[in-house]
Amino acid sequence: MSNIYQFCVEKANGHQISLNQFRGKWLLVVNTASHCGFTPQYEGLEKLQQEYANCLQVLAFPCNQFGEQEPGRNEEIQSFCSLMYKVSFPVLAKIDVNGESAHPLFKYLKKQKKGLLGSESIKWNFTKFLISPEGEVVRRYGSTTTPEKITNEFAHYAQQNCPV
Repeated sequence: MSNIYQFCVEKANGHQISLNQFRGKWLLVVNTASHCGFTPQYEGLEKLQQEYANCLQVLAFPCNQFGEQEPGRNEEIQSFCSLMYKVSFPVLAKIDVNGESAHPLFKYLKKQKKGLLGSESIKWNFTKFLISPEGEVVRRYGSTTTPEKITNEFAHYAQQNCPV
């Protein structure tokens, strides 16, 4: 596969959506968890989404593989994100990001942009992948990279094709 637009993902309600519907927008794909020390990043992700709503789409993928910090059902996760952080971006169905059962999207993302020391595996919750409007993986950010730092960097990427 040459870009991410060939993947489908599951919404929290069980319906499939094609990532092709986001063609032409920047994407920030994030594996998330509701009971993690990095969970407050939801607030920064929402600010980033609001600031660049015309050309960026944040996509959250809850994952319970790191310290079992996302134990809830999809409905509970949706409610938490809505009530606690008022997120407007899609919080999709819970998935695995590592191992044999890893979602094909994350297998692809990890191959395209390896982590520290060339590792493909995701180390923790709130790892982020920035995807260009053409569907190419541009950057991989670790859990400790805050959405605010990404906002500063994204301004550079968006300067020419993302009016604010």
